[in-house]
Formats: sequence, structure tokens, C-alpha cells
Amino acid sequence: MRLPVVGSVYFLSVVVGAVCLAHHGAIAFVPAHAGFVRAYYESAGCSRGPSECRSLAPLDMSSVTLESEESCVLSDEEVAPLMRFEKGGKEKVVNAFGLWGVAVTLLTCPIWALAMTIVDAICKSNEELDPHRSVYDATGKVWSKVWLTMANSYPTITGDLDRLREGQGACLYVANHASWLDIPVLCTVLDPVFKFISKAELIKVPCIGQQLTGGNHILIEREDRRSQLKTFKDGIGWLKSGVPLMAFPEGKRSIDGRLMDFKGGIFSMAVKTKVPIVPISIANTHAVMPSNALFPVQSGAGKLHVHIHEAIDTEGLAEGEIADAVRAALLSKMPKDQHPIKKEIAEEDIPTVDEILQQKAEIVGDKKIQSAA
Repeated sequence: MRLPVVGSVYFLSVVVGAVCLAHHGAIAFVPAHAGFVRAYYESAGCSRGPSECRSLAPLDMSSVTLESEESCVLSDEEVAPLMRFEKGGKEKVVNAFGLWGVAVTLLTCPIWALAMTIVDAICKSNEELDPHRSVYDATGKVWSKVWLTMANSYPTITGDLDRLREGQGACLYVANHASWLDIPVLCTVLDPVFKFISKAELIKVPCIGQQLTGGNHILIEREDRRSQLKTFKDGIGWLKSGVPLMAFPEGKRSIDGRLMDFKGGIFSMAVKTKVPIVPISIANTHAVMPSNALFPVQSGAGKLHVHIHEAIDTEGLAEGEIADAVRAALLSKMPKDQHPIKKEIAEEDIPTVDEILQQKAEIVGDKKIQSAA
């Protein structure tokens, strides 16, 4: 009796996923000759397809500065964890909302894995069919859209949306990194033809690892010099072939969501190939899925914002100047609680009054000795 029930629930989830997909972006994968489909969405004023055609018009945040917004981060009491796990020596939590995230993941990931397996087999039979593995990566974009929609966390997208259109050429996308949620959010926002620069440890994550390896994304061992050189070489190769790259200049995820210092080397690929850099500000993913959560702890609806900044021309600029420009752009559309805290002098570094008087006495004493001599 249980099997028909489980099967029915699974079938229902597939139907829901299909509806979500049709509503949020399947047009991205429709061939260009299917003009009648595209014409339908353009007639509704949606040049990018159904991702812009939602039953409720998306909130126009293009002129809003997020610095003034209140923090969306929940307190531990508000999170109300139902389960706690030990992972890598760190505690991870799952709350009531997170259980829905578990269900959505279990229902959608097997379909995604199957799709990747089928596409991979087709691609391997003839590499010329899809040399950039864009169709393979498109499966990840579909899954991301469906997952975020079913998890009620589809982001609001603002800024230079023309940059996201196909045929814009190679560029280096860079974004702040505050949550695992950044990955599906970026896959949803960007064109399927791009490659992540990601840490190699992610290949151990089910489905995500399969996507990264099968899609020929760039994997880097952060402590391995040879891996760093290979990353640079592979990145240059993708950019020269017209494929954009996506990187997190901080080098790792921010635990508290605040923008960290940038690691060196990321911008050198753009300088070498003379491609533009496109900063992308991601707001509040750290609040929806904080670093101590296995799954989202709250809905991202109305909270998740992605802003596509105007491209920065790298020609004639030093890497330091590029880093400053990127940092300023990212912060301009990030909420205040994601801005870095100004470094303050540690209390133990501040001399006491007695220490100051002692130092002064020593200086006076030295001067008396010098004058006597």
C-alpha cells in the first residue's frame, strides 16, 4: 500500500516541477528557430522569456539601495532547530522549513542526476555535438530554477539584464559568496553557457559534483600551486573560446555573510584576455541558508536579490584598481549587515596610562643622559 502512495507523491512532485519550470525559464533552452514561442513572451513585454513573465510583476529594485534595509537574519530562537548534526566538527541544523528543503531535494535531485547521465552519454558519443557542454549545464539551470521555485526562494533580478542575453561574448562574472545557496541562484540567473571556478572538494557533493565534472568546470585545489597554474591556463582557454567564467574573488564562503578580502589571481585572467568583468551582488542568501544550516531556514521570497552591475573594462587597469572597482560595485547593492566590519584596535594593543607615563619617563631620561654626555 505504501508503494502506490510514494509513487503518487513522487509523480506529483515531477508535475509540480514541470509547471515551475514552464513558468520560470524553459524558454532559455528553446532553439532560436522556435520564434512563435519567443514572440508570445515578447508580446507580453518579457524579452527574456517566462523568467520575466510571472503572475505578479517582480519588484523593481534597480533604484533601491539595500544598505538601509533591516537584517533578514533569524536569531537561533526564530530558527527553532528541530535537528542538530555534527559535520566536520561543526554543528549543522535543520528546522521545520528546512524539512521542506529536504523533501524538494530528494524529489528533484534523482531526476537531475538521470538527466545529466543521459546527456553525458550523448555528449561522449560525439564530442562535437556540444563542445562547451552547454546542454549538460542546462540541466543544472533547470534544476536550480525548479528547486528555488519549489522552495519559495526565487530571487529578484535587477540591473544590467542585457548582459545576461546570449551572444554577449566572454567575460568574467564575479560575485560575493555567503551561502551554498549562491550556486543555484547564479545558475538560475546566468546563461547556461558559463563555467564555475570552484574548489575541488565540491566534487564529493552528490549531483553538484557530477555537474561540475561533467560540465568541464574549473576545479582548483587551493593549497596546490600546480592546480592554481592549471586553473589559470584552463580559465584563459575558456575565455579565449568565448565562454564566460564565474568566480568568487573572496576564495571561500563568508561565514557571517560579510564581504571578505579578495584573493589574488582571479582578475589576472580577465586582464590577460582583455575581457570585461561583471560584478554581481547577491543579497541575503546568508539569511535564508546560513553557514550552520544544512538546508534553508526560511523562505527567500522577497529577500533574495541579485543585481547585475555594468561591465568593468579591464584594459589599462592594474589588478588592484580592478579589485577596488569590483569591491565598490558589490557593496553598493549589498545590505548593511553584509558590509565588512571596520577593523578596530584590539584592547590589549591599547597602552594603559601607566605604560604611557613610563614610556614618557624613559624618553625624558634618555634625553637627559644624551645632554649630559
